[in-house]
Amino acid sequence: MKPQLLKFNNQPTCSFSIRRDRVPMMNNCWHYHPEIELIHVLDGSGTHYIGDSVNNFLPGDIVMIGSNLPHYWRFDRNYLKDESPDLTDIRVIHFCDDFWGEDFLMLPENKVLVSLFEKAKRGLIIHGTHKHEIQSIMQKMLEVEGTKRIILLIEALLLIEDSEAKILSSIAFINDIKETENDRINSIYDFTFNNFNRKFSIKEVADAASISDNYFCRYFKLRTKKTYSQFITEVRIGHACKLLIENKMSIKQVCFESGFQNFSSFHKFFKLITSQTPLEYQKGFLPVK
Repeated sequence: MKPQLLKFNNQPTCSFSIRRDRVPMMNNCWHYHPEIELIHVLDGSGTHYIGDSVNNFLPGDIVMIGSNLPHYWRFDRNYLKDESPDLTDIRVIHFCDDFWGEDFLMLPENKVLVSLFEKAKRGLIIHGTHKHEIQSIMQKMLEVEGTKRIILLIEALLLIEDSEAKILSSIAFINDIKETENDRINSIYDFTFNNFNRKFSIKEVADAASISDNYFCRYFKLRTKKTYSQFITEVRIGHACKLLIENKMSIKQVCFESGFQNFSSFHKFFKLITSQTPLEYQKGFLPVK
């Protein structure tokens, strides 16, 4: 399972890049890059794959992805339809950890940045009281140029270091990057996203990835450190979480809409992954009466 190397060309007058994306298909593939990535989702939702982690993302999320950590952002289907009324809006920063010079991080005052970049190698989602400040700084960075932009980046990074942050990828994940088999992960992901809500055979997904069905399970486990069964269950539970938050159907309907064949297995895996029952999870998002 090989990610694609993406290359970003900074403008001659800029040492790192920041942009506003409104296109949900932007970099919609399993990829990596030497630049550290910082993303704020203003509008949009979906699922992100970072290393070996699978998680939903929602408006307001801030995620930091370290250098060369493979990842994949998949927006929900309603954002991918032609002429969809649902629009995405994200802020994306890419920078190399040495863009300010080789000696900058050697300064004793910058140990906190070194520590942050080390943690980001496994991916971070930011929580806590500093989120709004970080979001505001990222917006300001779009509006200024020159040294002010560098100062704002440092301010944002210091706030992230001082924030609550959840590490996303496991310590066991190893990024074994080679230049072959670049399309296989995208084939597996695309098939899974298009078919997770129905029953399908391993042969079907193996055929989509041009792998023999006898080798597929071993191949997937070897590359991701998890079984395909674990992976598809996480995708289905992630979709169920979205449906429960929307609160437009019964829990049993959510079960079958998410691809589970019976309610007992849905309940079992939901609690295993979220540490809550579906009802307990849903109640956490319902307005207090």
